[in-house]
Amino acid sequence: MSTLEIKDLHVEITTAEGETKQILTGVTLTINSGETHAIMGPNGSGKSTLSYAIAGHPKYTITQGSITLDGEDVLEMSVDERARAGLFLAMQYPVEVPGVSMSNFLRTAATAVRGEAPKLRHWVKEVKTAMTELEIDPSFGERSVNEGFSGGEKKRHEILQLGLLKPKFAILDETDSGLDVDALRVVSEGVNKYKEREEGGLLLITHYTRILRYIKPDFVHVFVGGRIVESGAEELANELDANGYVRFTSVAAGA
Repeated sequence: MSTLEIKDLHVEITTAEGETKQILTGVTLTINSGETHAIMGPNGSGKSTLSYAIAGHPKYTITQGSITLDGEDVLEMSVDERARAGLFLAMQYPVEVPGVSMSNFLRTAATAVRGEAPKLRHWVKEVKTAMTELEIDPSFGERSVNEGFSGGEKKRHEILQLGLLKPKFAILDETDSGLDVDALRVVSEGVNKYKEREEGGLLLITHYTRILRYIKPDFVHVFVGGRIVESGAEELANELDANGYVRFTSVAAGA
């Protein structure tokens, strides 16, 4: 059993004009192994900032609060140390890496996380199985990372990494954006397989409930104004789908 714990997290950025802007205003959240937490909120509420702060993006400055993984201070870790400790971020907009093949990228990443290079024969079989499950053409292994990929192909590649790197906790930042119905199903099945096999914890950031039909949340959190304003079960997501965020944004504005 592992635990990712976020306490009273405040985060700010420096804008292009040189001004300081506070994005997160006191986020507290605990995720245990095997749990799926969905964070839902309107645009600009700070959901993606939370994911980047956990992953260690240098653009975001932590001004208050803590993040710990099994009692270890995540904020004292470099980005690669966080990955080796068991944190994984699937980005909303995966970056292209020209000149680096998917196969080399995946094996290098697995070597860094596992501490040794996987034996080639077993690795080839492992990758082939994972790609088949995600309906990824084997020829993609020789293509540069994400270069020329469609949105759905990029997201499948992110989940391919998830399945091969086997982190303790996965943060999925709007993984469902840009996916058609078939791609959403395949990607969701890949996430569910990871969770079942690794007993991993999930932090699922999304605007919509459609992905929650495939990946069932244990907890749903409403994110407004840089913090969680209400938490509940799956029924809370259904309420948001039916009525939007007006009830929560109006309260936040009044406060």
